[in-house]
Amino acid sequence: MASILITGGRGFIGTNLTKELRSRGHEVSTCDILQGEDPQHLRADVYVYQQIDAIFRERKFDYVYHLAAEYGRWNGEDHYDNLWRTNMIGTKNMLRLQEAYRFRMIFFSSAEVYGDYDGLMSENVMDELPIKQMNDYAITKWAGELQCLNHASMFGVEVVRVRPVGCYGPHEYYSRYRGVIPIFVYHALMGKKFIVYRGHKRIFDYVEDTCRTFANIADNFIPGEVYNIGGREDWVVGIEELADIVLKATGASPSLAEYKGEEAFTTRIKTVDFSKARRDLKHDPKVNIHEGIQRYVAWARKVYEK
Repeated sequence: MASILITGGRGFIGTNLTKELRSRGHEVSTCDILQGEDPQHLRADVYVYQQIDAIFRERKFDYVYHLAAEYGRWNGEDHYDNLWRTNMIGTKNMLRLQEAYRFRMIFFSSAEVYGDYDGLMSENVMDELPIKQMNDYAITKWAGELQCLNHASMFGVEVVRVRPVGCYGPHEYYSRYRGVIPIFVYHALMGKKFIVYRGHKRIFDYVEDTCRTFANIADNFIPGEVYNIGGREDWVVGIEELADIVLKATGASPSLAEYKGEEAFTTRIKTVDFSKARRDLKHDPKVNIHEGIQRYVAWARKVYEK
């Protein structure tokens, strides 16, 4: 079994991924700017090279899942200094450490890198077309991918890039900067109004499905590859329909949903190709949006005591 470090290990995906990897017998440590009670958790900020280097001077890792990042486009506008420090300098620090310690790295990008592209989002689109990223968060994720590619070419490090698509589920706590599902669910449970932008469509993937595929990378690591990892191509759901699913699952009043026109600076429809992840990583999501929302609402009721 492998020795693995997860940066951002106390976050939403990191928490679920830690559980999945440990269930397979891997030795998993986590680091995060947050404290944690787990004896295998280490507090460190990827922006501060010395803090991360101290971990590697004491422990050897076969793989690093580099999840640590500031998330979300509006978070990136309101807290752009944190965004650029963590997502850019933090990634540069990890790549420098990779030069020294030669671990294999899985870099977490985002489907946001596809920006204003309105066709089928296959991984090679980014190599063939000039894409305009639509916010600072997306820009930092694409720049992070370029950093990985440059370091692989210059220093021979081994990196796999992943572009998660619509991941949601337990341990994703509400904030106004989170994705549409935790926002809708939280407001519905609290009896608060929320905005539903018409005309947008997305693919969502329940976190247990997503993390199963992420964990498979350690079993079939192909240096230089990049993968879209999300649900299924035919799991596209309109945001109006998503609001209806959430309202039904929570039992909230339909009057809580306020419908508006399309949201500015946001891709209207995201259609994504997951064929590479199926081919190389046995990507096989099981939990559709109806079951997934039911599970997430059940978790949220316990957390928010609703």
